[in-house]
Amino acid sequence: MNYRIEKDTMGEVKVPADKLWGAQTERSRNNFKIGAPASMPLEIVYGFAYLKKAAAYANCDLDVLSKEKRDLIAQACDEILEKKYDDQFPLVIWQTGSGTQSNMNVNEVVANRAHQIAGKVIGEGEKTIQPNDDVNKSQSSNDTFPTGMHIAAYKKVAETTIPGVIKLRNALHKKALEFKDVVKIGRTHLMDATPLTLGQEFSGYVSQLDHGLKALQNTLAHLSELALGGTAVGTGMNTPKGYDVLVAKYIAEFTELPFITAENKFEALAAHDAIVETHGALKQLAVSLNKIANDVRMMASGPRSGIGEIIIPANEPGSSIMPGKVNPTQCEALTMVCAQVMGNDVAISVGGTQGHYELNVFKPMMAANILQSAQLIGDACVSFEEHCVIGIEPNHQVIKELLNNSLMLVTALNTKIGYYKAAEIANTAHKNGTTLKEEAVNLGYVSAEDYDEWVKPENMVGNLK
Repeated sequence: MNYRIEKDTMGEVKVPADKLWGAQTERSRNNFKIGAPASMPLEIVYGFAYLKKAAAYANCDLDVLSKEKRDLIAQACDEILEKKYDDQFPLVIWQTGSGTQSNMNVNEVVANRAHQIAGKVIGEGEKTIQPNDDVNKSQSSNDTFPTGMHIAAYKKVAETTIPGVIKLRNALHKKALEFKDVVKIGRTHLMDATPLTLGQEFSGYVSQLDHGLKALQNTLAHLSELALGGTAVGTGMNTPKGYDVLVAKYIAEFTELPFITAENKFEALAAHDAIVETHGALKQLAVSLNKIANDVRMMASGPRSGIGEIIIPANEPGSSIMPGKVNPTQCEALTMVCAQVMGNDVAISVGGTQGHYELNVFKPMMAANILQSAQLIGDACVSFEEHCVIGIEPNHQVIKELLNNSLMLVTALNTKIGYYKAAEIANTAHKNGTTLKEEAVNLGYVSAEDYDEWVKPENMVGNLK
């Protein structure tokens, strides 16, 4: 392999000649061979590209960086955002807790690419743009990584998670309206309960997602606060006056998202409560989605030896040995996603506690987990909507059989003959394998005519449609 020599404060390093990164990236690449190579999410890299471009513009406006250097840095960042250099970011999540190596990876790639844009050859002559003095001007890894993390997380939640959840929510709402007159037996403790409509049941799922969306959207204000301008410990050392507000303004302009500078940079560097908060809302959605998916798979169980109240789409064969078997695969995929998100929340909660004095040192792990959770929930909601929910149909015959066979319809007699006589009817019918009507009449508590008048499932579902 051909190499070139790059230098940093620790000396010379051999770097593959065809790569844009420099000495510090190469050191990290060899020092942290933990897990999958290049596992640092590219969304973080793109977040860095936005902030490096914004920093160049702010520094130029504040007369600490030339226009020529600003434009070279900006062009290199734009090319990164165009995904031209995804293969130039080989670092892993499991590195320093401040993400310093990833910050320098971006600095080095931007500097070397800017050198090329200026018409020069990497490794020959003095660098046109310096990774530390120019690309990293007015910055520290301690304020750039949390800024990149917030940019990436906000974009992922806004562009993937929320649209995916809304898509599923709307499909469930449509089904709730379609099923508003389908009366079925209710279940509590997994046991028969009084009736409700299938539409009412689905309306509960809609409400869960409405609350989850509200919780998630309520976290975005905190997530929109950027640490950039705090530099090493939150004091803003080595930044020109007004830089923090101006750089946030440029980031908001370039991303078209409402980012602002954090009012307190000490909190923004030392604590990542915004990430904990947003992921808490993602966990809430995961809990809701898990309940919804489990209800669907249990109601669809069978098709002949289970509950079988609803019919879900048959998307693929369910068994390599049992012919004709079809499984609730979308429900299983969604609940696995939910389990992963709940696990990620534990990791993020632990990570959030690792803010020792002026710096949280679990940044890369927290960033990777929230991005994975946000992506998974958005994708899984779309998949569940497209391949399951829109095809759900009631199995009217089974619903009617289960409803009419339920002993809990006797609850309608409570106000007519009292709880204890109604319970006697239910217990006797269960013991004898007879119907409620038969035992109500046999015990002399209700006439056949009164039973038919009083025990009507459609009148037991309330007024909530």
